[in-house]
Amino acid sequence: MEFQFKELGHDAYAYVYEKDGQTLGEITWTLLGDVMVMDHTFVSPSLRGKGVAKELLDQAAKFAREKDLKMEAVCSYVVTAFEKSSEYEDIKA
Repeated sequence: MEFQFKELGHDAYAYVYEKDGQTLGEITWTLLGDVMVMDHTFVSPSLRGKGVAKELLDQAAKFAREKDLKMEAVCSYVVTAFEKSSEYEDIKA
């Protein structure tokens, strides 16, 4: 599964998974200084339960690490992922 990086404008960004012109998964954030405010995660019902949301979060986390950014969890999926796993400790805001 390949995710596309998109600039949405006004300091908003996303990683998106699209197939046949349809968005099947995405994670979005707003960049405030050196903090990615993680505000939305979506996975199509047809892909739920297959780890796509985690893959999207991991892609965003990789971006944060490469750019020396932190992540602030706002969307419920990211909040839960941060609470359940220590793998994101190094990038938590």
